[in-house]
Amino acid sequence: MTVNYLTVQALTKYIKRKFEVDPYLREVYVKGELSNVKLHTSGHIYFTLKDEKSQIQAVMYARNANALKFKPENGMKVMIQGDVNVYESSGRYQLYANDIQPDGVGSLHIAFEQLKKELEARGYFKPEFKQPIVKFPKKIGVITAKTGAAIRDILSTLKRHYPIAEVVVIPTLVQGKNAAPQIAEAIKRANEVGQIDTLIVGRGGGSIEDLWAFNEEIVAQAIFESHIPIISAVGHETDVTITDFVADLRAPTPTGAAKMAVPDQIELMQYIMSLKARVFNQTQGILKHERARLNRVQNSYTMQYPDRLYRPFIEQLARLDEQLDHYTKRTIERSKNQQMQLTERLRAQNPIKEVQFLKQSIDQMTTKLSYLAQHQVEQKRQLLFNNVRSLEILNPLAIMTRGYAILYEEKNVVKSIEQIKVDQNLKLKLADGQANVKVLEITKSEGK
Repeated sequence: MTVNYLTVQALTKYIKRKFEVDPYLREVYVKGELSNVKLHTSGHIYFTLKDEKSQIQAVMYARNANALKFKPENGMKVMIQGDVNVYESSGRYQLYANDIQPDGVGSLHIAFEQLKKELEARGYFKPEFKQPIVKFPKKIGVITAKTGAAIRDILSTLKRHYPIAEVVVIPTLVQGKNAAPQIAEAIKRANEVGQIDTLIVGRGGGSIEDLWAFNEEIVAQAIFESHIPIISAVGHETDVTITDFVADLRAPTPTGAAKMAVPDQIELMQYIMSLKARVFNQTQGILKHERARLNRVQNSYTMQYPDRLYRPFIEQLARLDEQLDHYTKRTIERSKNQQMQLTERLRAQNPIKEVQFLKQSIDQMTTKLSYLAQHQVEQKRQLLFNNVRSLEILNPLAIMTRGYAILYEEKNVVKSIEQIKVDQNLKLKLADGQANVKVLEITKSEGK
């Protein structure tokens, strides 16, 4: 009997054909634990699916792997839908996964926790990277859908609480496959525009699937890199997204975000009134202090005898005038002596060249002497002028030339009508003298 031996390839192809025609292996649903998970650079995922007694090799190609919301990890309990076939090169059968779902916990929840853990390790949630929200913003940016309850609530709240702020709405998708890239692009565009003090990024409530755009890494990256402080305003108070952790401030609702972005009008008015009261009190204190100083000056010995205030300056001017006269005479006398010495020398020697030289020297000295004398006189004149100006400024009687006068009772300056009475004799000091006056009538000013 002749035996026909099959090649390995033929046998493998036969077995593979059996797998392909078996309807139970074309679509299988199997659950187990992941191990030996390898995420290939091509996007394919290679892993082993096992339970307590058996294991099977498995692969998920990139076209299906890219649709997963989470990243498969070792030890994860999963449910897989796919088909079983033979890999000819190795002769092994393996599971080809079309879809993977977590067993017991939703894929979105796992994806959320995975991204949260990864971003936290990068430092995206650290307090030192949080920017303070501008207290009195001039321009506020709002990134959300152009229609819906969220944008209406934000705009109405901003107008009611802080109408002086300019609001710039940057509309974008907030739900669906293309929402996350659009939100990230809107944040970058707001930073490029400039002059925006605060950004509100968010939307109204919904399911975890509806809010998923705010759990994408691309949005978290854009928020972290923003130079403008960002308030996260996603969903209701119980909804928590990745943007809440990365943003500089988290608001429970879009309306709450609008309130956090601006000061309250009533609180602002109270703050202004408190500042006004502080300024008034400080001003009153300064006026009281300066009034007391003025009273001390008016009651001082100098104000009773104001002419004695500038008496030292008159004496100083006299001394300077004497010094100037003495210096001028001494300089002229020295010049005459030098001229006489030169003349005597010329008469004794009388050489022509020396006469010319000496004559030239005399001319130079005369010119220099004249310049020095003129310079000194000008300096002294300027000094005298400055001292006279200072004296005029400091002279308390100067104001009297404009029609003011000082009233004395004995030696005391009269500052109030409470100090005088009818028929009392007083002394009135004027700019060019004084006069004795008698009080005929006293009229008190209103409100005093």
